[in-house]
Amino acid sequence: MNTSIYIAKRYLVSSKKMHAINIISGISMMGILIGTAALIILLSVFNGLEKVIVSLNSNFAPELRIAARLGKTFNPNTAYFKSIHHDSRLFSYTEVLEDKVVIQYGDKTFIGRIKGVSEEFLKNTRLDSTILDGSFTLQSNNSPMAVLGVIVHNNLGININSLKPLQIYSPKRDNAISINPEDEFTARSIYPSGVFSIQQESDDFVIVPIEFTRDLFNQPAEVSSIDLNYKKGTDLASVETELQQKLGEGYTVKNRREQDTTLYKTLNYERWAVFMILAFVVIIAAFNIVGSLTILVIDKRKDIAILTSLGGNRRLIQGIFFFEGLMISLIGCFIGIVLGFIFCILQQRYGMIQVDGKINVPNNAYPIDIKLTDFGLVFFTVLVISVIASGISARLSIKGLDDIKQDL
Repeated sequence: MNTSIYIAKRYLVSSKKMHAINIISGISMMGILIGTAALIILLSVFNGLEKVIVSLNSNFAPELRIAARLGKTFNPNTAYFKSIHHDSRLFSYTEVLEDKVVIQYGDKTFIGRIKGVSEEFLKNTRLDSTILDGSFTLQSNNSPMAVLGVIVHNNLGININSLKPLQIYSPKRDNAISINPEDEFTARSIYPSGVFSIQQESDDFVIVPIEFTRDLFNQPAEVSSIDLNYKKGTDLASVETELQQKLGEGYTVKNRREQDTTLYKTLNYERWAVFMILAFVVIIAAFNIVGSLTILVIDKRKDIAILTSLGGNRRLIQGIFFFEGLMISLIGCFIGIVLGFIFCILQQRYGMIQVDGKINVPNNAYPIDIKLTDFGLVFFTVLVISVIASGISARLSIKGLDDIKQDL
């Protein structure tokens, strides 16, 4: 065994004349332990929250979305789009026509978005899980029905059980300016059937049959996008590449992450912000080792003098205090990782900490998603911080070595 490591191990477990060394070392180890455990737990919580949010978002967001690169709409009545619709790998093919509209209910108005969808949109079996009131019904007795986002519902104070319809207003396309403002808008009535909630960015939608929006916008053929969902086991990356190559530069093909980059960027920024804050806590704890090892050098002056007289060089002395600091850090790191892992397992099984709010998670417990890469990231981070702190401590021990030689 390396002499420096052997002596460092003895110093770690042996009693010291100065009790302050044990106290400072214990505080350093505890700080690293708590910081490491907190990093593991919070990264797993962020993984769980991301998984839940993405799952909720996927209730409406398709696996792939085709849209025009320029302009709001395009005509899907081409041979290639028809071939996409008949692809054996396809689960659902939804034509979408959406735009901003003015929604009126009684004496209240709200500017929101209306989204007309074709029949295959209802193949999504998870739509009912988003409903807060009523049902996800788009057609009743051959009449179109609207499913409202919770923001629209709350702003207009809509009672879906009443017999009062919504009034939807859209500016007329290519219409000359009229003295009467009402002549500049197309107005249609529709009854609400349900209220849904996914996330704030989607909850100002009104979902209706696409025939309703075609009539409202006077767009008999064009669509805003085509939403595609594929059967399980389909290689979506290769399908996305294939579609983009065949559609050409005039169209964009986006997966779920590309459809809502703001959501995924926000989740990623929050995750790394929390990681950096907790890593800073670990840095502070690790640099307490500098203080404890500086005092240890003073406490072990006689031992250092003896080692020097026996031929111990600077590298040996430096190695002792380097490995001493590294051991303090890594013991705290390993215990913190174990405790963080145990907490995550207990939270997954028993849901000890509950979520405040209406996030759709099992048993209202904070979601946890354990990833092996997080353990590697945390260990590597603590290791780098520990090596730097221990290296500083070791260099300081060498500076004290000259003073010890003078005392001899």
